[in-house]
Amino acid sequence: MTSSNLARRHAIAKVFRLFCTVVTWAGVAMLGILLFHVSRDGLRWLDLQFLSEFPSRFPEKAGIKSALWGTVWLISLTAGFSIPIGVAAAIYLEEYAKKGRVSRFIEVNIANLAGVPSIVYGILGLVIFVRFFGFGRSVLAGSLTMSLLILPVIIIASREAIRAVPSSIREAAFALGATRWQVVRAHVLPAGLPGILTGVILALSRAIGETAPLVMIGALTYVAFVPEGPMDAFTALPIQIFNWASRPQKEFHQLAAAGIIVLLIVLLLMNAAAVFIRHHAERKNK
Repeated sequence: MTSSNLARRHAIAKVFRLFCTVVTWAGVAMLGILLFHVSRDGLRWLDLQFLSEFPSRFPEKAGIKSALWGTVWLISLTAGFSIPIGVAAAIYLEEYAKKGRVSRFIEVNIANLAGVPSIVYGILGLVIFVRFFGFGRSVLAGSLTMSLLILPVIIIASREAIRAVPSSIREAAFALGATRWQVVRAHVLPAGLPGILTGVILALSRAIGETAPLVMIGALTYVAFVPEGPMDAFTALPIQIFNWASRPQKEFHQLAAAGIIVLLIVLLLMNAAAVFIRHHAERKNK
């Protein structure tokens, strides 16, 4: 290789690195600008009354209590449905399923489902859970719809985490006489838990900010009560934010900004808890 070709390749590498740096910091700058505008408009509305009052037609009396608790119900049930099913499906596909046409067909469909627009899952939830099973506009229907939305993400991430576990761990356990389930339960799952939790964090983060599926299944935009069970009607933070942002009054736009801040705080708290569990699992495995 001549020195001129080497110099040209180094120049291209520098240009590409500069391009990636500019794009990255441009994204960070745009995020900072958005957070600045949201904080400027919403922080003055963010107080105890805003968190403890129900929505109202009068901005000074409006709160986010019903949407906040509806989101907690929705995410809790979604996690309860999707995490066990998604992890179990990943374990079966990686540790038990025989490699062949059927397993490849399932893998291709799971990968395709991960890229389906969320509105399609909303239509599916409306047809199956709201009308066919008769769950109505309930928290249960919303959580089942959201579970369908994030299941492919959890399955794919969990499979990658399980696949990353060294095969020597499995072989050593089998050599000592352990059964397949003992190997999975005592060695594969603990070793792959950090990666599985990372996928769960990403999936639940997507679910907590989705609006289209909830609109399709008929989540209410005005709720003056807190859900007390899975069959109660509900609203969620994205729905309430969308409702306020669609109104012409400037005060409601500022309330929407305050709702965005609350949504970000809930998301960060949820992610922080999951990251803490992941780091604890990593330290335990070491």
